Amino acid sequence: MAPVDVSAQRPIVFSGPSGTGKSTLLKKLFAAHPDLFGFSVSHTTRKPRGGEEDGVHYHFTTIEKFEKMIAEDAFEEHARFGGNYYGSSRQAVSAVANGQGKSIDGSPAEGKRICIFDIEMEGVKQLKKSQLNPRICFIQPPDVKTLEERLRGRGTDSEDSIQKRLAQAKNEIEYCKSEGKNDKVVINDDLDRAFKDLDEWVMKDISGSN
Repeated sequence: MAPVDVSAQRPIVFSGPSGTGKSTLLKKLFAAHPDLFGFSVSHTTRKPRGGEEDGVHYHFTTIEKFEKMIAEDAFEEHARFGGNYYGSSRQAVSAVANGQGKSIDGSPAEGKRICIFDIEMEGVKQLKKSQLNPRICFIQPPDVKTLEERLRGRGTDSEDSIQKRLAQAKNEIEYCKSEGKNDKVVINDDLDRAFKDLDEWVMKDISGSN
């Protein structure tokens, strides 16, 4: 493939319910193209989990500071889930373009990169209205029953959490059929097949062959 003019590329947004294998697919994408993509590091008001580092996995902040940033129009998108705010700041997006973003493992993504977002559906709706003009890909399970089996199989979620995730998944699946019908949808029923579909869609636009 010819060298890519990163500055001319649109950001790429990935969204999908917990348990769809989205993180695994993104890890494979970064591994396949190690110098092409960088993550926009989101801000959040939730507390860090074990092993998470400020400025690497998230920019951890307070509700007061987050709301001040909202008032200052500092976010490309933001939403609130379970009492916590999450958002992608304009500065974090610029950082990726300037070689100061992060790779999927938290290491520095040096050099100019194409910005990757991994966000919730509410954030997707906001980015659609932004000047970023992103490409959007929804990662979906084969069906809700399969998703429930995956969530229960992890053994890390409470029953309440599982029910909330399933309800959100149903909302997202319906969104893909209506407002998101023109966006890319990858059904992760087989990891290798799903990644091939995802990778071809990502690289088709980048290589200018569409």
